[in-house]
Amino acid sequence: MNTPSELRYTKEHEWIRIEGNIATIGITDFAQGELGDIVFVDVDTVGDELAENDVFGSVEAVKTVSDLFLPLPGKVAEFNEELESQPELLNTDPYGNGWIIKLELAEDVDASELLTAEQYQESLG
Repeated sequence: MNTPSELRYTKEHEWIRIEGNIATIGITDFAQGELGDIVFVDVDTVGDELAENDVFGSVEAVKTVSDLFLPLPGKVAEFNEELESQPELLNTDPYGNGWIIKLELAEDVDASELLTAEQYQESLG
């Protein structure tokens, strides 16, 4: 299982790349493997200010639908529109072209609760 060390993670199986006040967010390799073939990504929160742990969208796989939880508070700035025609990018390139949203972080965000790659892997057991 691929878990890039430069990213941070949540127990809900999302990854976060923070660059300045912008966080790029997607689902982990583990999550896409558990979901199976992803057929649809729904994010209708672009422009919305959301709190930590709010649902910002959902991922639909052949057998299930899974909510996506915001790991940090902020404003949803962008949705990866490539996912509208190619939702399978979450399966084939979860840490690259399969990113889901870009989040404009709220001021004074505390990202210290996010897991390192090692902590995330330990949480999987």
